Amino acid sequence: MEPESPSSSEPAVSTCYRHPSVESYVRCTRCERFICPDCMRDAAVGHQCPECVKEGARAVRQARTVFGGRISTVPLVTYVLIGLNVVAYVAELLRPEIVDGFAMLGRGLAGPDGLRYVWQSAYPAGFQAEGVIDGEWYRLLTGAFLHIPPTEGTFGILHIVMNMVTLWNVGRIVELQLGRARYLSLYLLSALGGSVLVLLLAPDTSTVGASGAIFGVCTAYYVLARRLGADPSGINRFMAGLLVWLVISAVVTSWQGHLGGLLTGGAVALAFAYAPRDRRRVLVQAGACVAVSALLVVLAVGKVSAMTG
Repeated sequence: MEPESPSSSEPAVSTCYRHPSVESYVRCTRCERFICPDCMRDAAVGHQCPECVKEGARAVRQARTVFGGRISTVPLVTYVLIGLNVVAYVAELLRPEIVDGFAMLGRGLAGPDGLRYVWQSAYPAGFQAEGVIDGEWYRLLTGAFLHIPPTEGTFGILHIVMNMVTLWNVGRIVELQLGRARYLSLYLLSALGGSVLVLLLAPDTSTVGASGAIFGVCTAYYVLARRLGADPSGINRFMAGLLVWLVISAVVTSWQGHLGGLLTGGAVALAFAYAPRDRRRVLVQAGACVAVSALLVVLAVGKVSAMTG
């Protein structure tokens, strides 16, 4: 009887599919490839390879908020918005002419002496039209990131302080409920809505401030809280206080900007809150934002067309 050769009695050596030089006797429970300790990923049963773990993660649905946004624990958009407002305020202090160049203004005249004058359709040579009527459409948004300088107006530096404190307290809650993308859309559309109402009702008035956007965020807080079934007495008092402030502030601030932000933010928030909770939700919410944007654009363009004759 012939003796067995050494090669026929030794077991075959298996190696890691990612590291061929490393022996392995453990298989991935999903694809059954051999994996070494460096490639093992704990699974519900046994271990999986890195590729199978990634594939499984792609197949898992991402958690969403009640209103369809991605869940996040850090209100990043609120932080960024506050930062932008503060940076713009510092820029105003260093270069005061920024306010004249970027405040919300429907129509006005820049005189040859460097001063600003009330609009009139027929103006002398040397005067220059300025504002949205002169094609400065960016003012509809840039004005919402500027605030009253410390030595001017009724509130001075309290103007930005009160706005940022409110944004900090309310904005973080709304952002976590809506998700970052929806919250940013709400904020910007509310700011735009406030500026458009200023353009429609007070085109000769130069306005600054994030109040329109913040009124929209506060209105959204009320709408979302009602949709979630929060205590009606508490949120009704919050909304009543907001409306009272709208009336009181009309004496010394741009009530048109506040009201425009409130109405726009409320409309967008209603679409976000009451959209159907199925595959149509994103389409309905996005469609509402597009519709509100289109309406604001039509109103602004129509007003400018009317002013220019």
